[in-house]
Amino acid sequence: MKTYLPKENEFNRKAYLIDANGKTLGRLATRVACLLIGKGKKVYTPHMLCGDQVVVINAAKVFVTGKKKTDKIYTHYTGFPGGLREYAYEDLIAKKPTEIITRAVARMIPNTRLGKRMLRRLRVFAGDKHNQQSLKPISVSL
Repeated sequence: MKTYLPKENEFNRKAYLIDANGKTLGRLATRVACLLIGKGKKVYTPHMLCGDQVVVINAAKVFVTGKKKTDKIYTHYTGFPGGLREYAYEDLIAKKPTEIITRAVARMIPNTRLGKRMLRRLRVFAGDKHNQQSLKPISVSL
């Protein structure tokens, strides 16, 4: 008996549309990461890109529990001495609301070359309008 190994054209990729309005950040990011990785498919293979594309809208209206609105800190290092930058959740959601969801999902997928390819299939929009109509995304409720 031979082990079945799927080909790239057998994955039947789809595009999904997720509305983040009022959704909890961690639960939303977990669902998006599973869709990007492709864990729910029958032909899931860990060393192949078998996940789907995901479009997230209303990123500015995502919900966080507890005191994370005031206490959560995001860091970024520029690469220069003294270049550690820190942003509070409130400041980052006001300036770049798409960055919140992108960072949460990026930390839930593998930190490899394949993970970077998976993350390219994620599109996050701050409002309820998106420019991905040609993908014909399927709405998913969490």
